[in-house]
Amino acid sequence: MITDLTGKAADALKAKKLWLLDMDGTIYNENEIFEGTLDFLENIRKEGGRYIFITNNSSRSVSDYVKKVNAMGIPAGYEDFYTSSQATAMYIRENYPDQTVYCMGTRSLVQELRESGLSVVTEPDDTATVVLIGFDTENTSEKIRNTCIMLGKDVAYLATNPDLVCPVSFGFIPDCGSMSIMLKNATGKEPFFIGKPQPIMVDCVLKNTGCSKEDAVIVGDRLYTDIATGANAGVDTICVLSGEASMDDIRKWDGEPTWIFQDVKEIDEKLRRKG
Repeated sequence: MITDLTGKAADALKAKKLWLLDMDGTIYNENEIFEGTLDFLENIRKEGGRYIFITNNSSRSVSDYVKKVNAMGIPAGYEDFYTSSQATAMYIRENYPDQTVYCMGTRSLVQELRESGLSVVTEPDDTATVVLIGFDTENTSEKIRNTCIMLGKDVAYLATNPDLVCPVSFGFIPDCGSMSIMLKNATGKEPFFIGKPQPIMVDCVLKNTGCSKEDAVIVGDRLYTDIATGANAGVDTICVLSGEASMDDIRKWDGEPTWIFQDVKEIDEKLRRKG
């Protein structure tokens, strides 16, 4: 019998066909792939399953992510990703059609939004009726000033994701959620967040793959995004302790992952164990 770190039965994982995987803190940390990740992914495919990376990190385009994981030895193509950037582009097209978007984000995010058909500006512009912020690893004081100028206008205000921090080699750096707090302190305005824990990304992947909620599982290291998304989307979750969340965090959290494992290596080893 498979059990998680708390001793909870996890045999249901053997029947999962769609693995929705967070990236930062789950399969790698910045540019270092976690031990056991490649075996874990290979064995999912060997068992006839599929993995799709669902990440809130909007600093890179899908093309950037494909190059990054391929360089780590992970087999993946464009169809194996669904990001907060893609979900945001879809949300804007559906809710703010033909409107101009001011974006505080990386060049990759701006390019991806434009390639999706959106009209995007990166300087203050009276024609822009939507302000969007992302996880901007290229941020400057000028960008922050320009965003405050735009938030002083009558505009819709969106953000790609609510993550407070992003794990890196030496610890953490501020993510989009922290940037939104900084902007709130200056403007008094708060955005609507598109990415996890909103169920938008998961719902889109399930629809695109034709997979049922019962056949899917979300694996991630953040309670308030990855695990909360599962609760909002009605999908089972695994919280791994290789990134942000600790057992103490889980005990204090107002919610509960379906299962808890140390990392993806432990998940893989327990799934493949005979007997």
